[in-house]
Amino acid sequence: MTWDILNVIGTMAFAISGAIVALEERYDLFGVYLLGFTTAFGGGLIRHVVLGLPVSEVWNQSMLFLIAFITLTLLFFIPFHWFLTGWAKWGAFFDSIGLSSFAVQGALFAVAAGYPLPAVIVGSVLTGTGGGMVRDVLAGRKPLVLHKEIYAMWAVLGALVIGVGLADEMVEYMILLTLIIALRMLSVIYDWHLPSRSDWLNFLRQIKNS
Repeated sequence: MTWDILNVIGTMAFAISGAIVALEERYDLFGVYLLGFTTAFGGGLIRHVVLGLPVSEVWNQSMLFLIAFITLTLLFFIPFHWFLTGWAKWGAFFDSIGLSSFAVQGALFAVAAGYPLPAVIVGSVLTGTGGGMVRDVLAGRKPLVLHKEIYAMWAVLGALVIGVGLADEMVEYMILLTLIIALRMLSVIYDWHLPSRSDWLNFLRQIKNS
């Protein structure tokens, strides 16, 4: 039940996130479907390849593909932008939901497969961020996970909580999911980000000049 719920939430959220990016780039119908499906299923594919799991398991999810197809079709043909403003913020919100759902799901998948904690972290991060990275590359953008607000670290947080056994019930998973969404959105709102090399050099320069 937990697995199915996270799958549906993550698939819908990332499909919407991919579609919003495609619409911002003025892609056609095929482009919307391509970015939507890539964002929704890319992370799972990358996770399976890296962890040495059968990729066919990802393709045997006909219901999720149907859910993604319906979601993308509605988003393309219904003019939501007429009454929903701020596409970028909505994109970040749905991306946060997808990140959280798939990060938790990826960690649970790795734990169930008997992998150690490092592999649980890798599975969580790749599942939560892989689809978004491919989406950004296809859209001609720098991958969000590599240069913007704190992103992948929230997936690492979820993996650690699950990997060390601090969450093992449905209610606890939902609390963790909500926490990751909240932290991700706070990162967007308050521009929390990890330091870059230029930040570090500026810090050293300030110390030198003080």
